[in-house]
Amino acid sequence: MTDASTARIGIVTVSDRASRGEYEDRGGPAIHRYFSEVLTTAWEPVPRLVSDDREQIAATLIELADREGCPLIVTTGGTGPAPRDVTPEATLDVAEKPMPGFGELMRQVSLTKVPTAILSRQTAVIRGRSLIINLPGQPRAIAECLDAVMPAVPYCIDLIGGPRLETDPGRIAAFRPKK
Repeated sequence: MTDASTARIGIVTVSDRASRGEYEDRGGPAIHRYFSEVLTTAWEPVPRLVSDDREQIAATLIELADREGCPLIVTTGGTGPAPRDVTPEATLDVAEKPMPGFGELMRQVSLTKVPTAILSRQTAVIRGRSLIINLPGQPRAIAECLDAVMPAVPYCIDLIGGPRLETDPGRIAAFRPKK
């Protein structure tokens, strides 16, 4: 049972093969590990594993934002240029406000590691009181991208009326303007 002070974080793995049980989901567990290391706020994962289907991804994001009340929803997978990679489209389908700076920063950071980062179509959006962020599928890239954007995530969630998320400043210092 979760109390009202526990933040619920949606973790959505998008993968045809993993959703059919042909491939081990490594992205979702990597996101879970990351938040376990970085967040000092009580939080509860709300995991989902879906196929690369635009309507199913969109429906899952709506469920996590509107019904499950997750202030933060993070997806992994489906952000490349392949025909079945439709996570950014599904994310934009449910968006109230696009947040393009998240994708821009994640690509910039990834480009220092691998030249194919320009193929990534990660994005972020606001839906109600939820911030939805698309991440790549590789665990190493997930951590690199989250390290880049995480300093801004708690304040963004503050601004949209979500619960206060605190980070371990020895790992990631969340930025909040001085009052």
